[in-house]
Amino acid sequence: MGEARYGMFEPASNSSSIVVGMPPAKARDIYHSLLRASWTRTLAIIVAAFLLVNLVFAALFLLSGGIANARPGSLVDAFFFSVETMGTVGYGELYPQTPFAHALVVAEVLCGLLFVATVTGLVFAKFSRPTARILFSRFAVVSKMDGAPALVFRVANARGNLVVATQFQLVLIRTEHTKEGQTIYRMHDLPLARPRVPTLTRTYLAVHRIDEHSPLYGAAPESIARDDVQLVVALTGIDGTTSQTIYAGHDYLPQDIRFGVRFDDMLSELPDGRLQVDFNKFNELVPVA
Repeated sequence: MGEARYGMFEPASNSSSIVVGMPPAKARDIYHSLLRASWTRTLAIIVAAFLLVNLVFAALFLLSGGIANARPGSLVDAFFFSVETMGTVGYGELYPQTPFAHALVVAEVLCGLLFVATVTGLVFAKFSRPTARILFSRFAVVSKMDGAPALVFRVANARGNLVVATQFQLVLIRTEHTKEGQTIYRMHDLPLARPRVPTLTRTYLAVHRIDEHSPLYGAAPESIARDDVQLVVALTGIDGTTSQTIYAGHDYLPQDIRFGVRFDDMLSELPDGRLQVDFNKFNELVPVA
């Protein structure tokens, strides 16, 4: 492998692998899961949790029979009383009239305070969490550039702001066998021609030169598929607007690595001399002559 640095880990790390036997997620992991989830899913879970908690308290209030002016056996009245209690609205028409009902009100108010505090912190954390709209090309291509073979993939900043002090890291993971006959996934660093970019405004072509020291030296589509090659790209930078560190990553599996093609040109010159960037060609590939 020449001077390429590498690490290794057990198989089943591939994104397409099925993982079994993992310890179940604990309650404290739910918060981080919601941070990673989409806004639609997060809001749906919050609404569902709110309705479920109120439904539980409504059932308890119904069993207690201690809600004044509620219709006998009406779960609807008990539910609305629970919502008013948790929201500290208190219209006055429905109110607790037994010690047990008063105790339930105290318990629900405490739950409501904790629920509001948790949801407020979650929503604030999601709003303040730095996110990057970094686009990675659908494919990574292996073709000649400046007369030498190279691995190339395309990156773009879709937000239009500045991402300063951008750094790229490219790692190749493939199946190998140790001298003892153990099958492992081994990681190899793939140095880029320019791993640091002062400002990432629009598009950037990341290039890894394939020479005799490269783990991709002599690679072909057959060997890429046979060795279950996976390319992992990591990007870090600083948002020029918020001055927060942002992260982005992407994986290229064997079917995403193409040979004998190059990326189509996105830049063209307009009649007035200005340059036009055509994102419709971001993933377009053209054959190499």
